[in-house]
Amino acid sequence: MADDTTAVVWDKALLDYDMGDHPLNPVRVELTMALARELGVLNRPGVQLITPRPATEAELTRVHRADYLDAVRQAPIDPFFLGWGLNTPDNPVFDGMHESSARICGASIAAVEAVWHGAARRAVNVAGGLHHAMPARAAGFCVYNDPAVAIAWLLDHGAQRVAYLDVDVHHGDGVQAVFYNDPRVLTVSLHETPLALFPGTGFCDETGGPGAEGTAVNVPLPPGTGDAGWLRAFHAVVPSVVRAFAPEIIVSQCGADAHRLDPLADLQLSVDGQRAAYIAMRALADELCEGRWVAMGGGGYALVEVVPRAWTHLLAVASGEPLDPVTRVPKSWQKLAADRRPGTPVPEMMGDGTPPPQETWSPGTDTDPVDRAILAARLAVFPLHGLDPHDPRD
Repeated sequence: MADDTTAVVWDKALLDYDMGDHPLNPVRVELTMALARELGVLNRPGVQLITPRPATEAELTRVHRADYLDAVRQAPIDPFFLGWGLNTPDNPVFDGMHESSARICGASIAAVEAVWHGAARRAVNVAGGLHHAMPARAAGFCVYNDPAVAIAWLLDHGAQRVAYLDVDVHHGDGVQAVFYNDPRVLTVSLHETPLALFPGTGFCDETGGPGAEGTAVNVPLPPGTGDAGWLRAFHAVVPSVVRAFAPEIIVSQCGADAHRLDPLADLQLSVDGQRAAYIAMRALADELCEGRWVAMGGGGYALVEVVPRAWTHLLAVASGEPLDPVTRVPKSWQKLAADRRPGTPVPEMMGDGTPPPQETWSPGTDTDPVDRAILAARLAVFPLHGLDPHDPRD
C-alpha cells in the first residue's frame, strides 16, 4: 500500500449532475474544490488527482435494474415521462442524466479501486454520496446510488467485510436496502429521526435481514441535536460496532446537511463538529484496516456557508494534517463564492468558532432525548455483536 497517499477523484464533468433550480446544486462541489485548492490541500505531498471514467453497464446493474437504467436514459427525451421516481420535484430530469449519474458512480469506483488495490491509503470523491437511490427508483435527489455501486465493486473484487458509515442528516436508506441481507456489509447511519425527516426510515429496529442480523445499525437523533449530543452518539455506538465487525475497508458518506444552517433539516452541528467526525472516522480506519478509508460527499444545501468548508476539512483530514478551524478563508475564494451565489453570506473562517465538547455516554441518563436514542440504538444492535448495551466500555 502507498504510504500516506490520498487519491482525490475529480473532473469538472462531475458538475454536469445538474437538476437546474434545485437544492442539490453542483456549485457546492465546484466551490469545495476551489477552496481546497486555494488552501493548498490539493497540492499536499501524496495527493493524487484521479480523473474517473463513467461506470459501465455491468457495474451499474450490480445495484440497479437494467430496465431502470433504460428509464433513466429515456426520461430526458420524453417531456411527459412518469414513473421510476423520475420527473418529480425531488428528481427532475435533465439532459445527459444517465451519463452524469454513471460518471459519479465511476468516480466512487475509482476511489475504492485506488484504495483496494493499494495505489492510495485513502480516497475522496466529494461529488458522490448519492445514497437514496434504490435499485429501480430515483429518490431524494439521487438517480444512481454511487456508494452502493462502489461497495458492490469491492465485493466483486474480493472484499469480505466492508463498513459503510453514513453521517448525512438523512438516513442512508438506499445503501442499507441494497445490502440489508448481506453479512459482508455493515451499514451504520446517524441521522435525524425518521419521525421528523425524509426518508421516513432508519429506526433502531432495522438491524439487518436473515443471516445478516446486526449489520444494519441506525442511530436516529431528535431535532435540535447539536455537536455535543451528536458526537456523544457517534462515539457511543459507531466505534464499538465497527470494531466488532472488523472491516477490511471503511467507506463513508459525509453529507454536510446536519449543520445548523442547512435549510432542509433540523440538526444543529457546526463545521467544527463535522470536522471532528471526519477525524474520528479516519482514526477508526487507521486502527482497524491499515488506514483504508474512502470518503464521499452527500447532502448539504447551505451551498456557500457550509458545504465547501466542511468538505475542504474532509479533504484535509484525508490527506494529512487537519486544517485549523481558525484558518482564514482566502479573499479570492470569497469573491468566487459571491460571484456564484450573489447575496449569500460568505464565511470568513474555516470554523464556526464553537470547538465541540468532548463528552462520553453513560447509562442511566434517560431524561435526555439524545441519551435515550443512544440507548435504544445500543439495545437494538449491541447484543447481536456480543456487546453489552449497558456497559460504556463496549
